[in-house]
Amino acid sequence: MEEAAAAEEAAAGEEGAADAGGDPTAPAPLEVPRTPTGNAEVDAALERLGDADHLTTDGHLQVYEDVHGRLRDALTALDARPGPPAPHLS
Repeated sequence: MEEAAAAEEAAAGEEGAADAGGDPTAPAPLEVPRTPTGNAEVDAALERLGDADHLTTDGHLQVYEDVHGRLRDALTALDARPGPPAPHLS
C-alpha cells in the first residue's frame, strides 16, 4: 500500500513539473532585470547575459566570457579616445 502511495506522489510530481513547463532539469530563466546604462556597447553586452537563461550551466561560460570581453573592450575604448592634450609641465 505504501508503494502505491509513493507511486501516486511521484506521478503527481511529474504532472506538476509538466504543468510548470516540462522537464524540471531544463534551464530556467533567472529573469534578472538589466537596467540600461545609456552606453550602447555596454547595454548590448548586458543583454547578451540573457542568453544564459536558455542554456544549461555548461553553456554559461561561453556567454560570460563573451560579455566579459565586450565590457573589457568598452573600457579599453574609453582609454583610447582622444581627449584634450595633457598640460605641458616645464
